Amino acid sequence: MTDSSDDTGKTTFKRVMLKISGEALMGDTAFGLHPPTVERIAREVKSVHDMGVEICMVIGGGNIFRGLQGSAQGMERTTADYMGMLATVMNALAMQSALEGLGVFTRVISAIRMDEVAEPYIRRRAVRHLEKKRVCIFAAGTGNPYFTTDTAATLRANEMNCEAIFKGTKVDGVYDKDPVKHADATRYDTVSYDDVLQKRLGVMDASAIALARDNDLPIIVFSLDEPGGFKGILAGEGTYTKVHG
Repeated sequence: MTDSSDDTGKTTFKRVMLKISGEALMGDTAFGLHPPTVERIAREVKSVHDMGVEICMVIGGGNIFRGLQGSAQGMERTTADYMGMLATVMNALAMQSALEGLGVFTRVISAIRMDEVAEPYIRRRAVRHLEKKRVCIFAAGTGNPYFTTDTAATLRANEMNCEAIFKGTKVDGVYDKDPVKHADATRYDTVSYDDVLQKRLGVMDASAIALARDNDLPIIVFSLDEPGGFKGILAGEGTYTKVHG
């Protein structure tokens, strides 16, 4: 693995959480994983890792199975949510494979025990992995039904003492309405946790926003589709929205 000490110091962040949706791994396909897209995102992660930043990741499972949709179609909610958790493990393994193909040491850490494919979640062990500059991908959500991967990302970010959550989306920040449907949508440079909740801006679910607010953990929303965007924002460049107190 390359030592990129030349890049260290270009960012004030030491440890961050990257939260992306499962749909981000689909590329232009309608379902599942698109390997070139997974590799592209892995390269974005590597570019930040090469800056000396310790990286946690949480990936949703909506490209494979979404618990709420299963529940809406008549499936028992708890069972549907557990199926969604298993989908996140599949995505985490795909990202691990892509990252390690680029020479980035990675650990998949699951909230549901499945020792043959992932480590169980033990906080102190996960912190040690980060200190050894391994990317930690937290899978299976919180291990509990009725909680989203947004909440899982916020929970793990707090437990790992991350300095911010970076929420990678298809747009370059938080807007007052859907910019895809409304040409006059206005982007916020900064927005408070309370405004996100009151205006239902859809950054993350309410539990995740409340948990971030209560622990003063900033959320930075940016476009994952912009090449070099993740690294650029960590270096103080680019377009994004910061959600904070």
